[in-house]
Amino acid sequence: MSLDPAIAARLKRNEAGLVAAVVQERGTGNVLMLAWMDEEALARTLQTRKATYYSRSRQQYWVKGETSGHTQYVHEVRLDCDGDTVLLVVDQQGAACHTGTHTCFDTDILLAARS
Repeated sequence: MSLDPAIAARLKRNEAGLVAAVVQERGTGNVLMLAWMDEEALARTLQTRKATYYSRSRQQYWVKGETSGHTQYVHEVRLDCDGDTVLLVVDQQGAACHTGTHTCFDTDILLAARS
């Protein structure tokens, strides 16, 4: 699969050829997780509407929920003004975080710092 050249031209990749992907839940607006994508992962996501990411540690593609069953159906994909981050607006089934929580952003460090 290849990414539309007009979209590819707007992407600003890091030194590894990746862009950050922020994942937001459609129904609540909650930020669920951050992952990484390259052109192939973004192209796969756009074609299938299944959130597909690139694992930096395993150096391979992974479809969210492929092994866990905790899937993300993609409704919208947006590119930020700098072209270095994409936003995926998804319907999340099950936990988004690998720890089993609904969101990876469930630790409030501001409140923890006040204690």
